[in-house]
Amino acid sequence: MLPLFIPTELCETVGRDPAATPVDVCLGDVFGALRDGGVSAPASDDIAGLKGVVKDAEQKGIDLKVVVVPSNPPIDTPLRDVATEVGQEFPGSTVLVISPTFAGTYSTQFDRVTLESGQDYAKIPGNPVLASQNFVNEVTAYHFPWTPFTIVIVAGVAVAAVATRLLQVRARRADPERVRAAD
Repeated sequence: MLPLFIPTELCETVGRDPAATPVDVCLGDVFGALRDGGVSAPASDDIAGLKGVVKDAEQKGIDLKVVVVPSNPPIDTPLRDVATEVGQEFPGSTVLVISPTFAGTYSTQFDRVTLESGQDYAKIPGNPVLASQNFVNEVTAYHFPWTPFTIVIVAGVAVAAVATRLLQVRARRADPERVRAAD
């Protein structure tokens, strides 16, 4: 497994001093909070609202875990690393980690394209409840099945090309004089 980077900003989620607390201790606290309702967020956030989103997701067949990081890490990649760690701790879960302008996700239930789309809708500064609800709405929305559609189109073109070639060969065999006159 690739090495993961857990940002010190995660400690703010559980009310610990990032300068004085190892991130693995903060991550353990996050796991503890997630076991109690699927949400780990600072006390100032609408935890009841976030738990409502988790319950809504559960009714849609998603075991959602939400982690709210109150400040952005320098880049967004560590949020996916946090999501991966949470996903490993809670197998089968779909994980959303959000900060004011970044989001990171992990899931074995949804493909990466769907998760990335959900992340885009989850980037709502200052409103983690709305961000989480937008994420759930996007990952559960109907999406046109482009992959099967593309496979059918490519297969159809291939069959048409082979059929055209077979008809050309058949036509040449049927009337060789006409083919020589055309050349």
